[in-house]
Amino acid sequence: MRTLSIIIPVYNEEKLITQTITKVISADTLGLKKEIIVVDDGSTDKTVESIKKKVASIKIKQNYVIYTIFKKNNEGKGAALKTGFKRAKGDILMVQDADEEYSTKDYPSLLTPFIKENAQIVYGSRNKKRENFHNRYSYFIFYLGGLLLTYFINLLYGLKLTDQPTGYKLFLKSLKGVLLKPKEKRFAYEVAITALLAKKGVSFVEIPIHYKPRTLEEGKKIKAADFIKSMYVALKHRFS
Repeated sequence: MRTLSIIIPVYNEEKLITQTITKVISADTLGLKKEIIVVDDGSTDKTVESIKKKVASIKIKQNYVIYTIFKKNNEGKGAALKTGFKRAKGDILMVQDADEEYSTKDYPSLLTPFIKENAQIVYGSRNKKRENFHNRYSYFIFYLGGLLLTYFINLLYGLKLTDQPTGYKLFLKSLKGVLLKPKEKRFAYEVAITALLAKKGVSFVEIPIHYKPRTLEEGKKIKAADFIKSMYVALKHRFS
């Protein structure tokens, strides 16, 4: 049986991490076994306790396993993802944010290109699903920043992406070596991944996904500095 490794980076999500794990466990993965890897990035609230309590209550079944990694210090989403990718043993590696902005109901459509089209990379696009448009103005500055970053990366690397900053990214295990190369530790890590894969000449597939954005007050963590750093990283990798 082929395996899907689902990496869940988490930082200070004590209110949502239990629900996220529950939904990932029950998600339809088209017959793929799940290897769930929860990486806590040095949370300072009760996230660690919530994870441990949830995992202890789970009765493991044949179609999934779950592992936890607790880092002492907060290094950033990129560092947490890299830690998870190193641990992953699956045939397909997937990024799953812990904040419930993304729906696990999209798993089948995200996995289908790997099964039917021999895809190597699949990105979920929030901008390809019309019903998300009414949400975009509740986080307009993030929406605009995402569009600008995506346009900039497309311009630099000759891509045709519609949503580079998406939280749903999936890769074949054959690309794991590329995923472990970037030295960036925070949000710019994912930009570095896109850049390196583009330079490698690998084709990207985008699939429309559902999206329910959070506000800063609700816990959204990306900041203007992350946007600037991401633009710099995209430019750096293009000419390195």
